[in-house]
Amino acid sequence: MTRSIRPDAVLVQAVIAGALSFAHLHDIAAAAGQDGWKAWAYPISVDLLLVAAWRRLRILRSTGEPTRAAWTWFAVALAASLGANIATAGLLDLTNVPAWLRILVAGWPALAFLGGTLLVHTPPTETDSPAEHVDAVAPKFVPAEVATEPVTAPEPVPDAVEAAEPVPALPAPPPMDVPPALVDHARKLADAHRSSTGQPIDSATLRDRLGLPGPMADQLATHLA
Repeated sequence: MTRSIRPDAVLVQAVIAGALSFAHLHDIAAAAGQDGWKAWAYPISVDLLLVAAWRRLRILRSTGEPTRAAWTWFAVALAASLGANIATAGLLDLTNVPAWLRILVAGWPALAFLGGTLLVHTPPTETDSPAEHVDAVAPKFVPAEVATEPVTAPEPVPDAVEAAEPVPALPAPPPMDVPPALVDHARKLADAHRSSTGQPIDSATLRDRLGLPGPMADQLATHLA
């Protein structure tokens, strides 16, 4: 089965543009002193770096990695190609090329070699460790459920604790002697408290009013009740 060859306008245009750009780069290299085969190798080097940078740029975009380095070398190759094409438009005297252009053309091979090496041999950046990648890719094994009777753990048997011996009750404190003068003064406070509040005075109020310890205030309250 034969296939008919159809001319593609885009492909024809690309071939023509590439040939013209190649010729312009050759003319610039020859005018800058790169005669013979070196003048033909110069445009090949520029175009190859341009293609390599664009290809590397597409790969980095597809993997989501940084594309700054690829964009840099693509811009360098594009500037060299575009600059050579513009320079042949009569802006430069090709019979008397300036020294800076001779330096650029002579130094291009080293720059192109560095760019091509970095584009090809730069390893991709890995954000995940190999162990995490294996865990993410490998299928997780989930064991099948086995129908078994529920097993109840035996209740712990508390250790035998001997009964503690009864603690004897503490003896009651001896009665505290309350001076009669203090009793009279407390009675006056109790009467004033009853007349103002209508309630008998309690031991807490006596303790706060007279500044007595708790047991003595309790005994006073008992006397006054």
